[in-house]
Amino acid sequence: METTTQNQTTRYSLADLTRYFLKLGTFGFGGPVALIGYMHRDLVEEKKWISEDEYREGLALAQLAPGPLAAQLGIFLGYVHYGVWGATLVGLAFVLPSFVMVVLLGMAYKLYGGLPWMQSVFYGVGSAVIGIITLSCYKLSIKSISKIEPEAIKSRWILWLFFLTMAVVTAVTQKEEVWLFVLLGLVYMIVKAPPKWLQRRNTSLSVVLLAGIGFWEYNPGELVKLGLFFTEAGAFVFGSGLAIIPFLQAGVVNEMGWLNEQQFLDSVAVAMITPGPVVITVGFIGFLVSGFAGAAVAALGVFLPCFVFTVLPAPYFKRISKNTSIKAFVDGITAAVVGALVGSVFVIATRSIVDTASAVIAVITILSLIYIKKLQEPYIILAAAIVGFCIKTYL
Repeated sequence: METTTQNQTTRYSLADLTRYFLKLGTFGFGGPVALIGYMHRDLVEEKKWISEDEYREGLALAQLAPGPLAAQLGIFLGYVHYGVWGATLVGLAFVLPSFVMVVLLGMAYKLYGGLPWMQSVFYGVGSAVIGIITLSCYKLSIKSISKIEPEAIKSRWILWLFFLTMAVVTAVTQKEEVWLFVLLGLVYMIVKAPPKWLQRRNTSLSVVLLAGIGFWEYNPGELVKLGLFFTEAGAFVFGSGLAIIPFLQAGVVNEMGWLNEQQFLDSVAVAMITPGPVVITVGFIGFLVSGFAGAAVAALGVFLPCFVFTVLPAPYFKRISKNTSIKAFVDGITAAVVGALVGSVFVIATRSIVDTASAVIAVITILSLIYIKKLQEPYIILAAAIVGFCIKTYL
């Protein structure tokens, strides 16, 4: 297929693109920012399969609509020249490797999670994860809201107010309500760019449930709960897979009681040490709750909204992206979600940083990521696992 766009691109097949995303999903470490960087370098600059304009359009859609950033951009790039089939195969290829990895890690965790050596390993890993997420929260905040500068804060003070409000609410109540995110998004839309149809129409979100084919033992009723919960969470992940953490922490630990705090933190650690989209941690959580069937339903629930919100608006996105009301709505929700993420990290940290050694590991993690260029999270997780094992075993 010969593509002819504003910027000349190179011939490639759907099989070529699928193989690329299978490889990226297998070896692509570093989180959403790194993954979208790899796509630009490989597909736009080197292979020239995708034009600069197509890439920018896809990135804008990924940032505007709910869904994990890297996965949504990949799905859009698959859609560009090969439509729904391209989006489907690219999405599966990108997610499948990390899904297999988290299921295997879930099997190991169930077998060995109660042993002292495994607990000592995750003692260090959990502390490092707190450091990683804390720094990610800072980066996500200045990227999604504004830089920490007087003029920037002044110009976007409403978003910072949403951010602080949700951070405090989450830290105090230790839960989030989806309606509150939507409400803040609507408030910001009304303030910044009220649409003409606002008072004439009401919009609602419908929840779509996909169930996977399971094996091992599972509870059908539990699978329905898993599917509904993770589909709801997937519909409100804006900008980064880390944004799903507040939903998961509140629902999985506090409301549903599927995991305890340490198990949840371990699931976040698993997401950090596996390649591909960070949000694939839901597969690990689903496995712990209800085996392979739970993992499949959780992953489908999270990625289904991502797929739908990419494929449906893709043909009309040039017009949608110029709608100031939609932009304002997304900005409001994003500020609230990032604030909730900060509050959630505070809650997790108060329960995971249990002594001086764990606090030191978290601080060293933050400083290492700041001052050591190109240091990737899996190396930090590995080092923290070794340190945690040594501390618990020999001290």
